[in-house]
Amino acid sequence: MSFEATITSIHEMTPEVKQFVVEANGEFEYEPGQHTTVQFDPDEAGIDAEEDGTVVRPYTATNLPGTDAITLAIKRYDDGTASVYMHERETGDTITLGELEGNLTVRDTDEDVAFVSTGTGITPMIPMLRHYLKEGTGEVYFFYGEKTQESIMYRETLDTFETEHENLSVIYSLSDEEWDGPTGHVQEHIEDHIDDVANTRYYTCGVPQMVVDTKERLDELGVPDDHVVSEGWEDGAVGE
Repeated sequence: MSFEATITSIHEMTPEVKQFVVEANGEFEYEPGQHTTVQFDPDEAGIDAEEDGTVVRPYTATNLPGTDAITLAIKRYDDGTASVYMHERETGDTITLGELEGNLTVRDTDEDVAFVSTGTGITPMIPMLRHYLKEGTGEVYFFYGEKTQESIMYRETLDTFETEHENLSVIYSLSDEEWDGPTGHVQEHIEDHIDDVANTRYYTCGVPQMVVDTKERLDELGVPDDHVVSEGWEDGAVGE
């Protein structure tokens, strides 16, 4: 099922990422962490695309449900299709969206949790974190890996959350910049910050290789498979 929605606001989050506020008739219903799809005909939009027919790409709603608007944070890739299309949109434009769905949602708000993401994999983590901070009772750790400080999405939001919530620890790790904080692969810092690693629930999102590497690292640390949640398709993508 698809429906029309209107872009009511566009905000530049980083040099490569824009946040779009999109409104539709009626309240959006979904679980925090679920994604919609942007759908368009590339020929009509004047966008080059490798595939024929309608382009369909998933993007996560980064706000909580319960209003007639969702926010989408989209990074532009020069060789991208949907990202180029969205970055060329303007306020007032109408776009076609798909039904919100997906497996990456908070399972239990009474257990300790850790969110582990890199790049735009942070987008489902933000609404899941909002949801957990609103209803959760345990310790929460937010691990986020990026290339540089300039590329960190939602940094102001995360730093504010950490100040406001004593049970939240935010850990950034950079791969392409020397700084005072952690560097390298973000999943390598999990045991440095979580005391009870094996009894924490983990949610992870990023490029497939990162998700697979994180699962392998957690397995090495003694975390049961059923304590690790991802979208579920990453293993197959890496194996292809």
